[in-house]
Amino acid sequence: MKDCSAGRDGYVLGLDLGDRKSRYVLLNERGVAVEEASVPTKAKWLETLFEEIPKSRVVMEVGSQSRWVSELGKEAGHEVIVANARRVRLVYENPQKSDEVDAQWLARLGRVDTKLLHPIVHRGRQVQADLAIVRSREAVVKARTLLINHVRGMVKAWGVQLPKCGTKVFDREVREAIPQELKVSVGPIVELVGQLSEQIAVYERELKERAESYPELQGLMAIDGVGPIVASCFIWTLEDPSRFRRSRDVGPYLGLVPKRDQSGEVDRRLGITKAGDEGVRCLLVQSAHHILGYRGKDCDLRRFGLKLAEAGGVRGKKRAVVAVARKLSVLLHHLWVTGEEYDPFYQAKRRSA
Repeated sequence: MKDCSAGRDGYVLGLDLGDRKSRYVLLNERGVAVEEASVPTKAKWLETLFEEIPKSRVVMEVGSQSRWVSELGKEAGHEVIVANARRVRLVYENPQKSDEVDAQWLARLGRVDTKLLHPIVHRGRQVQADLAIVRSREAVVKARTLLINHVRGMVKAWGVQLPKCGTKVFDREVREAIPQELKVSVGPIVELVGQLSEQIAVYERELKERAESYPELQGLMAIDGVGPIVASCFIWTLEDPSRFRRSRDVGPYLGLVPKRDQSGEVDRRLGITKAGDEGVRCLLVQSAHHILGYRGKDCDLRRFGLKLAEAGGVRGKKRAVVAVARKLSVLLHHLWVTGEEYDPFYQAKRRSA
C-alpha cells in the first residue's frame, strides 16, 4: 500500500461493500484520492486495510455486510459512518453507477457533511439475535401460506373443496379430503405444512421465553391487539427509546406517514413513505386491523379509527388502519419511555374532564 502518513487528520475512506470484493477510495485532507483499490470482503483483509490507513472517517452503505465491517472499523479506531442507501440519491440514481464511482461519492459526501448520508446505527448483537427469531418465523409463516394456497388450488381442479380450517390444524383437517390421484403429489406438501406449523410454534415459545427478560414488554402487551411478537419486535427494532426526542417521531421513522409533493401552490398528499423496518410496520398494521375488527375491544384507538373510517369515504378504512397503526406506534413508545400503566380510555377521560 502507498504511504499515507503525510497527513493523518481529515482522511476519509469511501468503502463500497460487495459480497466478494469491496472497492475503496481514500481521500486526504485536501480531497485528493491518494489510494484506490479493491479488497476481498473478508475479515483478515479488511482488518489489514483498517490497520494500515491513517485514522479516518470510514463511510459505507448499510447492507448485509455493513454490521461486522463497521465493527472492525471501530475496533481499529476509525470514525465509522453507515449511510442509509435509500436516502443517498447521488449513489443509487447515478447514471454512471459502478463500484469505483460509488466509493468516490461516499467518500466525498462523508468529507462534506455526514448529514447528507442520513447515517444509521446498527443494533446490538443480542438484540439482533433476538430479532432474527422474529424474522425466521415470518419467513416460515410465508412459506406455509404459499404451500396451503398451492394445495387448495391443486385440488380444485378435481372438483374437491377442502374444508375451512385454521392454518395450525390444516394438515390434520384436510389429509383425508385429498383425492386419491393427488396423494403422491400433494400428500407430502400437506405433511410439510404440519412440520412448518410445529416449527412456528417452537419460534413462538422461544419468543415468549426471551420476552420475559424484557420487563418493559409487559406494559405494552396490555394494549388490545398487541401480543408478545408485536411488542418484542417493536422494542428490539427501536432498541433505544431515547433515539427519539418525541414519541410522535416514531411514526415517520417506521414509514407510517404520507409522502408529500409540494411545489408552489400545489401540495399533493401521496401514499405512506414505507421508510424504516417493514416487519414492524406490517405487525403494527395487523394490530390496527384487529383493533378495528369485530374482535377489537372498545378503547380510544378503536373509537378514533372507526370515526376516521366513517368520514373517509371509499378509502376511509385503509386510511383509518394506517392512522391507527401510527397512533399505536406513538402509544407504544410513550408507554415504553414513561413506564405508565396503559389506560384504554385516557383520551376520553381527558375530554370529559
